[in-house]
Amino acid sequence: MHIATMSPTDIEHNQSMRTIPAPVRRMLFGARDARVDARDLTIPTADGPLGVRVYTPHLAHSRPAAGAALPIAVYFHGGGWTLFGGLDVCDWLPSRVAAELGAVVVAVDYRLAPQHPYPAAVDDCLAAVRWASEHAEELGASSSRLAVFGDSAGGNLSAVIALLARDAGGPAIRAQGLIYPVTDTTLDDASMRENARKPVLHRADMDAFFRYYLGASREHGADDNPSVAPVHAASLAGLPAALVQVSAHDVLRDQALVYAARLSAEGTPVEVKTYAEAPHGWVTYPGIMRVSRRASAELVDFLRRELAER
Repeated sequence: MHIATMSPTDIEHNQSMRTIPAPVRRMLFGARDARVDARDLTIPTADGPLGVRVYTPHLAHSRPAAGAALPIAVYFHGGGWTLFGGLDVCDWLPSRVAAELGAVVVAVDYRLAPQHPYPAAVDDCLAAVRWASEHAEELGASSSRLAVFGDSAGGNLSAVIALLARDAGGPAIRAQGLIYPVTDTTLDDASMRENARKPVLHRADMDAFFRYYLGASREHGADDNPSVAPVHAASLAGLPAALVQVSAHDVLRDQALVYAARLSAEGTPVEVKTYAEAPHGWVTYPGIMRVSRRASAELVDFLRRELAER
């Protein structure tokens, strides 16, 4: 079912997907990596308690040298800022990155629209990154080896948080993994038209996601705000090194490529990976889309290089 055809009741049901039986959830969305431990925490923010899930690799996979602190990465899930309530649906990727990279990964259960429109998700994600940086040592990690990553709306939030952290003078983020990210509110580029009704994400869905996410703020110019559409930032210089992963058959392909080109042109190191066989959503369905494991391995390789001890 596509969000463009969902009723408010359908959306609310989707946001309670933690009620799906675990075997069905694992079949659809992948299982948590067995090489990590996971614990759910509630962290304080200016807007109230926020849920996070902390993945820690088992000792055999974690430290290349005795006593060395791990990298730490903060993960933001996709779902158009609206869908996939609960971190159980999104266990596969953050747990795999924690295991393969040998890193602490913090997944953020940020507030969802339409109940909590923009800027609630941005505020939650920025608060979580600040918390992860401030508490890295007690988590067994180093705040000097901090990354953000996410898919789709989570890729958007990763890019936005990297911008906000740069402009605020911290936390210091060393890498951003942008997996088929939303970078603009424009719905009329070539890939939007070409892939308007390709599997997983339709052009009409993006219109619905923005309608729910931005709500009344759209009347006040939110579409051009860099904390919604990071491609509109006045400068993309001085940002963390970026990996931009795009799906060839995806409405978001071209806006992600435009963002990557601007990053590169303005001096931010960027790598671009295009998966010719993939529609939108390969992270979400690792049991169905074979490209998931190859692409996640390339994400881990990128993070390993950028977060190496200096």
